[in-house]
Amino acid sequence: MTTTNLSVNINKIALIRNARGSNFPNLIAIAQDCERFGAQGITVHPRPDERHVRFDDLQPLKDIVTTEFNIEGYPSSHFIDSVLAIKPHQVTLVPDEPNAITSDHGWDTIKHLQYLTDIVKEFKSNGIRVSLFLDPLEQLVESSAKIGVDRIEFYTGPYAKNYPANKEKAIEKYRNAAFFAKEIGLGINAGHDLNLDNLRYLKQEIPHLAEVSIGHALIVDALYLGLENTIQMYLRELDVV
Repeated sequence: MTTTNLSVNINKIALIRNARGSNFPNLIAIAQDCERFGAQGITVHPRPDERHVRFDDLQPLKDIVTTEFNIEGYPSSHFIDSVLAIKPHQVTLVPDEPNAITSDHGWDTIKHLQYLTDIVKEFKSNGIRVSLFLDPLEQLVESSAKIGVDRIEFYTGPYAKNYPANKEKAIEKYRNAAFFAKEIGLGINAGHDLNLDNLRYLKQEIPHLAEVSIGHALIVDALYLGLENTIQMYLRELDVV
């Protein structure tokens, strides 16, 4: 079974910081603590309105992250220029509208094949691993391979929503798409609405899962359980500790 890395999305920490117009909590210190507590990566998603992580946070974070730095976002010209300047370990491209509250669907990689191919080529030529946010459909996975990405990140919102009622049915499309992706040489990430209830089953059914990116649920859990304890609990669900 592949080791699945836990990348902690610190957007919600930045949202709290921004609410008071100061540097409290300190985003850099939190990122360092997440790594110290066992996280194998740090994820951020700077949005156009900069309501949480800001573009001027990116370089300070890149300077201190010692595990993996993953920047998510819609590939606007500003986003592309920022990522190329920072050169994170991984960029995850999402198809969000500028005013989106949160990511709620993956790319249509068939419709946007040429558009994404050109962008992905530029990132990869600069030594940045590229992942595409994707719904679990084999035809979209196949097009992702044609685009030239290294990985796909499954949008797991529907999985999390349907998990309580029927976990076997909830995971079916993801498992099938994941094994197809593995067959054609794509790495697999996953993210959105993953939590302590549904994470272990996802890992069990997709044993070659490379990475999960978790923010909202993890930060909410940390309010009750503490950040260090919460990160360790998530790692246990992934059989890392």
